[in-house]
Amino acid sequence: MARVAVVVPSYKVLPHIADVIKKIPTMVWRIYVVDDACPDGSGKFVEENLLDDRLRVIYHKQNQGVGGAVMTGYQAAIEDGVDIVVKIDGDGQMDPSLIPHFVEPILSGDADYTKGNRFYNLEEIRTMPTIRLFGNAVLSLMTKLSSGYWNLFDPTNGYTAIHTDVAKNIPFDKISRRYFFETDILFRLNTYHAVVIDVPMNAKYGEEVSSLKIHKIMGEFLFKNIRNFSKRVFYNYYLRDMSIASIELPLGLVLICFGLIFGGHHWLTSWQAGVTTAAGTVMLSALPLLSGLQLILAFLAYDIASVPRRPVHRRPIKSVE
Repeated sequence: MARVAVVVPSYKVLPHIADVIKKIPTMVWRIYVVDDACPDGSGKFVEENLLDDRLRVIYHKQNQGVGGAVMTGYQAAIEDGVDIVVKIDGDGQMDPSLIPHFVEPILSGDADYTKGNRFYNLEEIRTMPTIRLFGNAVLSLMTKLSSGYWNLFDPTNGYTAIHTDVAKNIPFDKISRRYFFETDILFRLNTYHAVVIDVPMNAKYGEEVSSLKIHKIMGEFLFKNIRNFSKRVFYNYYLRDMSIASIELPLGLVLICFGLIFGGHHWLTSWQAGVTTAAGTVMLSALPLLSGLQLILAFLAYDIASVPRRPVHRRPIKSVE
């Protein structure tokens, strides 16, 4: 019998959290509400006003961000012997009735981790704020590169589920604590070769205001995605394994750099001298550039084909307690 738990990070969601908890289906064995030093006292509110034997409220003395709250919930679930942990937000934008859809692929052995994707239904996308739509598209492209999960979209979607056999292998102390949490955990899951799939969902945008400002976090996300991409390539293509892609990437970069430097130098020299660059010199610059580009594209093709497809959690689970 599989035990399913839900983690609800709680920070400034007092108007919505009670309704969210009441809608969590009966298939869930435990509900962890993590009060992330909420100034509204949402944890106390839940304890005093909601009568549900499944509830367990955990308090942070200091605010740790959504990532810190989720990691606290994961640790509590692992200690309690939970099999699958679902994370939903307490702001009412995620429909608790969808929990079975996130759990089922893990129960059936098709995935180790599932996450929501709000971009499946083109009609529903129209309800999404334009700036958020554009920001998610840019962030999704960056996340594909850094995480290696080319089959995923909507990386900042916080509706997720994970098998605890996989969660136990996540270095909780290294996961980003703030908005980069969802993207960072995908990078960690890829280094563990976990299978991740998207679950179609619709988001509900009511009166609540998201604290995630795309224009403010784009620079931070770009830097951290480049960092994670570099780490992933090193871990997967040089430290733990070697393949033809391990040669294609550095050789492609060297050829592109050579072509740019060689061509740039001769173009500048010719421009200063007021003469036309020789055709042979142009070819000596263009050929390394084109060859390097082909090698980089070959590396990307290999990387796309290397998306994990075999779940790593150890035991099949067929029923829910």
